[in-house]
Amino acid sequence: MLRVGNLDRSLDFYTKVLGMRELRRMDYPDGRFTNVFVGYEDESRAAVLELTHNWDTASYDLGQGYGHVAVEVDDAAAACEEVKRRGGKVTREAGPMKHGNTVIAFVEDPDGYKIEFIQKGSM
Repeated sequence: MLRVGNLDRSLDFYTKVLGMRELRRMDYPDGRFTNVFVGYEDESRAAVLELTHNWDTASYDLGQGYGHVAVEVDDAAAACEEVKRRGGKVTREAGPMKHGNTVIAFVEDPDGYKIEFIQKGSM
């Protein structure tokens, strides 16, 4: 689960930039928050990401414990180019990871959360 400051902005990133689908949404007026689940496949078939928007909070300190979300892709360089084409931010272009051969890249969502692309077959 990621807490997001602006739900529409975050949904645009995860659906339009990363190509995920909005799977379900639940509003909790008494708690003043909304949960939206996004993913590449239905929850019964694959892992999904829960985005939580607390209506009265515009931003969060990401803290020291969070690392990143990892997504496997066919071609990390092509995935980065597609993110840039769709208006997203690439923070590390595709290339071998330090101390290894796995091809990785990093992009950043509108709240500053990092998403790692791991190229299939490079591990």
